[in-house]
Amino acid sequence: MAEPERTERRLRPAPLLFEPSEAVADPEHFFDLESIEDPRELLARATELTLAFRAAQERAMEFQALAAAALADVRRFDRMSPAAIAERAEWTEDYARKMIEFGESLQHPEPS
Repeated sequence: MAEPERTERRLRPAPLLFEPSEAVADPEHFFDLESIEDPRELLARATELTLAFRAAQERAMEFQALAAAALADVRRFDRMSPAAIAERAEWTEDYARKMIEFGESLQHPEPS
C-alpha cells in the first residue's frame, strides 16, 4: 500500500515559489506561456525556461549530493548509511554512494 503513495508523491512537481497561487490552481497555466500568441516569442520564452530548469536541476542535484555527503559523514553521531540515505531519497544504494562521493568532491575540491 505504501508503494503507490510514494509513486504519486514523486510524480507531482514541487511547487514553484515564484508563481502566484491563482496561476498554480489552473492546470493549463505554465509561466504564462499559454497566453503568448507569437510563435517566435513562445519559442524564445519556452527555451529560456528550459535552460533555467536545467540549471536549477543541476544545482538542486549538487545540493542533494552535499546533503548526502553530510549525512554520511563519519564525524556525525547520527551518521546515516548509504542504504538509509538511498531509502530516504528514493535512490538505489549504488546511486547514493555515487552521490555521497560527488558531495564529498564538492565539499573538498581539488586545487587546480
